[in-house]
Formats: sequence, structure tokens, C-alpha cells
Amino acid sequence: MRDKIPFLASGLRFEKVSREEACRLLVDKLFEEAEEFRKSSNPEELADLLEVIEALGQCLGLKWEELMEIKERKRRERGGFEKGWVLVGG
Repeated sequence: MRDKIPFLASGLRFEKVSREEACRLLVDKLFEEAEEFRKSSNPEELADLLEVIEALGQCLGLKWEELMEIKERKRRERGGFEKGWVLVGG
């Protein structure tokens, strides 16, 4: 959950978990946010996905810049997703 939510919500109970547990829960959050974006195509949900991805990178000890370097290396090696290719029957 986002860090400020416990201070913005009233009448709800929150607890702080270990970093390891938080990182594990972020994987679930990634799928939750992806499903919300799939249903709505809302840019706010897409931004939430980026936030979760950045936090997961931090769980792996990666800075955002390092994650972007990996992304760019893979783009150079394998391409992006702009041309619409899909694997059929694989």
C-alpha cells in the first residue's frame, strides 16, 4: 500500500510489515494494478503499475535508472512492442 494511505484513511487499521513481506505483497499488488488497468485503460492505473514496478526494483536492490538500463538493453537486443507482433500457436 502507498505510504501515506494509513494517514489519509480513517476508521481502518493498518500495520507495518517487514521489508521481505512488503516485497512479497508487492508482487500481488502488481497483478492487482495490472487487472485494474486491463479493465479501465485509465492512465492513473498505468502510473500505479510504474510505482509498484519501481518499488519491486528497490526490493531487488535496483535503482530506477538501473532498471531502465536493463529495459533499454533488452530493447536493443530483442526490440520493443511497437510493431504488433504476436506468437501464434507457440
